[in-house]
Amino acid sequence: MIRRLKILEHALSSLLRRKYKNLAIIVVYSFTIMLLASILFLTHSLKIEAGNILLDAPELIIQKTMAGRHDLIPVEYADVIRKNWGIGKITPRYWGYYYDAFTHSNFTVLGSDTPLPILKMLEGTAPSRPGECLIGEGVAAVRQIGIGDELILINSEGLGVIFDVVGKFTASSDILTNDLIVLGEADTMDFLGFPPGKATDITVEVLNPKEVQNIAGKIKRDLPDTRPITKQEIIRTYDAVFNWRSGMMLTIFSSALVAFCILAWDKATGISGEEKNEIGILKAIGWDTSDILELKFWEGIVISLTAFLTGLLAAYVHVFYFGATILAPVIKGWSVLFPPFKLIPFVNLYQVFIIGFLTVVPYVASTIIPSWKAAITDPESVMRG
Repeated sequence: MIRRLKILEHALSSLLRRKYKNLAIIVVYSFTIMLLASILFLTHSLKIEAGNILLDAPELIIQKTMAGRHDLIPVEYADVIRKNWGIGKITPRYWGYYYDAFTHSNFTVLGSDTPLPILKMLEGTAPSRPGECLIGEGVAAVRQIGIGDELILINSEGLGVIFDVVGKFTASSDILTNDLIVLGEADTMDFLGFPPGKATDITVEVLNPKEVQNIAGKIKRDLPDTRPITKQEIIRTYDAVFNWRSGMMLTIFSSALVAFCILAWDKATGISGEEKNEIGILKAIGWDTSDILELKFWEGIVISLTAFLTGLLAAYVHVFYFGATILAPVIKGWSVLFPPFKLIPFVNLYQVFIIGFLTVVPYVASTIIPSWKAAITDPESVMRG
């Protein structure tokens, strides 16, 4: 153990003698790992958040289509849907998007006269009378309002409408409620200009989850102009979108990977004359080849682990404290129009292991291989070059 500690001490002193070169390597190495880890951290966090939200989502959502596009659905369609066996609660939903010209943000307006089980994090109360509203953290932040203040919005007829803020969602529900404004159903229909007897969509509770696809097929047969959407289809869509966006980001930042590969290749194809001379001296004073390889192993480990941990820490801070400012516009896509929300940290240890395996192992190997070639050469020949 003492022998290995002495070799590690010599490795550290050797790295300090070439501190500027090694520092440059660590900076490039850390930046490469930070980019890779940031993409994976952000994508995984968004997928976990979306998955947690969709756990309480309805098993089946029925939309009406017109010319291949989403259209308002007649409320009486619920009576046709109710004729199928194995169906529980059927709920027409009234919601839509609102562009706020004052803050250049998109808000989601949802109408509900009853408490929504999926929306639990609340300060204050839910709307109970006309003219009251419940808002998310993002809406409160960009409008600089809170409980007891007034929220002024422009309705579908271009007229200003004043709502009293009676409640606010807390930060732990950001990804679901950050941009949300909850009104009463009547207020929502009037504000968004819903025609009488029309809703945005209809949610269907399926008593037996194994019958979801079967019931969706029956509804499509009875109502050919509708599009049944299952919860599993929504989850698969989220996964596909996030995977595609993260893959696109990895492609964009492939230049950083190329830079790292060039760095590793340069290390593998040879070592500097100073390092060769050092190896020759160590061999001349009695060091074994195994001792030299262990020395270079520790040098590679110190540099690679320093860069690896620095890159991971930088990625964690970048994604979960600064909102992934470099990557968010691409990964979140159209949602960047929404007020910014804080991601809840989710780290996949398997992804961390893969990043480490694909970066630390090649670098350590590229450090040991050329050193082994110099270590098995006659010390006099090495020192003479």
